[in-house]
This record gives sequence, structure tokens and C-alpha cells, in this order.
Amino acid sequence: MFKKDGEFAEGGETVIARGVKLEGDFNSQGNVIVEGEVSGSVTTSSDLRVSESAKINADVKARNAVVAGQISGNTKIQDKLELMETASIDGDIETGVLSVAPGARVNGRIVMGGDTVSEAVKGNKKENKKSEKNADMAEDEI
Repeated sequence: MFKKDGEFAEGGETVIARGVKLEGDFNSQGNVIVEGEVSGSVTTSSDLRVSESAKINADVKARNAVVAGQISGNTKIQDKLELMETASIDGDIETGVLSVAPGARVNGRIVMGGDTVSEAVKGNKKENKKSEKNADMAEDEI
């Protein structure tokens, strides 16, 4: 996710420090670390880290995210979302993979896996219908 030893993702790294209040739509190509407050929207094509002191009143979009603070808004993470024990999300979550630590709080709808999940659900429904049909046929033979 976040590269070590001073290496940054393409586009660099942006820190919204503790005590900073940002209002409006925030867009970035690089990693974003939020320690302060943001209202509006937060979008990055890279990784997002929301520190324990952070408060985001916005819709959030990122490739990966680690959340320890508060988000009030819908959260759409392309790959992996990690919720730490102090995380609080009030809004819907859409992500590929979700990791939730004990103590984290979510109040909203969670959708994981995108099209893969939808296809798996459709496949399971077809299998269930086949099983029901086979069971009905077996009952008729008895």
C-alpha cells in the first residue's frame, strides 16, 4: 500500500495535517494522509490513510485505504479497505476486500467484490434452482 523508505507513489504524497480544515472537492493522483478535517469529497487514484484524529464529512474514493478515524459519507475503495479498531464509518461501503478490526464501527450497507460477487450470487441462484428442480423430480419418482 504505502511504500516504505521514503518512496512515494506516482504523484507524491499529500498530508492534510491535524488542525487543518479542508472544504471542497479534493482530488489527487498520489497517496493521501488525512489527519485533520475534510468536508466535500476525497478522491485519489492511489492510497488513502485516515488517522485516528481525522474527521471526513465527504464521499471517499481510493485504490486502497486504511481508516482509523471517522468518515461520514459513502466510501468506495477499489482494492482493499482496512478498518482499524478506532474507525467509524457512517455511510455505504463498496470495496474488493474488507478487513475489520474488533471495535471498528460501521453504520451502512457493505458491498464487496463488485462484479465477481454479483456473478457468484447469480451462479449460486442457478445451482439452487437446479437442486430444487432435481429434488422435485426425485419426489415425483417416489
